[in-house]
Amino acid sequence: MKKNIEVTAGKRNGIDIMNVDENFEPSIQNAGKIFFEGGVFIYPTDTIYGFGGNPFNEDVINRISKIKGRNSSKRFILLIGSLEHLNNYVEIKFERHYDFLLSIWPNPVSVVLTLNKNTSELLNSDTAAFRIPNNRFCIKLLMELKMPLISTSVNRSDKSPLTEFSLIKDEFSDEVDAIFYTEKKSFITASTLIDLTKEEPVLLRDGRINFRKIMQKF
Repeated sequence: MKKNIEVTAGKRNGIDIMNVDENFEPSIQNAGKIFFEGGVFIYPTDTIYGFGGNPFNEDVINRISKIKGRNSSKRFILLIGSLEHLNNYVEIKFERHYDFLLSIWPNPVSVVLTLNKNTSELLNSDTAAFRIPNNRFCIKLLMELKMPLISTSVNRSDKSPLTEFSLIKDEFSDEVDAIFYTEKKSFITASTLIDLTKEEPVLLRDGRINFRKIMQKF
């Protein structure tokens, strides 16, 4: 199902609902348009569905935080398309860390890294969690954006993440600019989260891939 709309920066005149499997390129183009115009959308990832938008746009951060009902100072996981793009935003102090990231990505493993000075000032934070996702739609979109993309679970702050498209549509279609969905299997587990701001990796959250298995790459 698709409603005809015109998406404008900072203003919702309606919502697009697009099947990314049947409309792959148009979905990429539409998501990119919404991203750069300061909108918010829901999309499938290599874990659960996520709210997406530009992490450097304060209005986007505040809007997603309001939808979820959480403090806007709480950081989001950021998806990135490649290590080359990642290097524009972080400082990787140990060569071993770079090799480690090469060995684990793309995969549902998010890693907290130290931001470079410019990005730290933009995000008002010293660190951020990044992931190169193992998902065709995400990777294609991220390579088009050449920027990080917010990825945070689709739920209110006191509720469990929604993983079924029909439930997501019923709950959030009035609050976002677009919903991109897939008919393929949806996962119900978030990414594994690791802190890599110091020399040794530290597990922050269990996820789809076991930490002990990940550490075999370190």
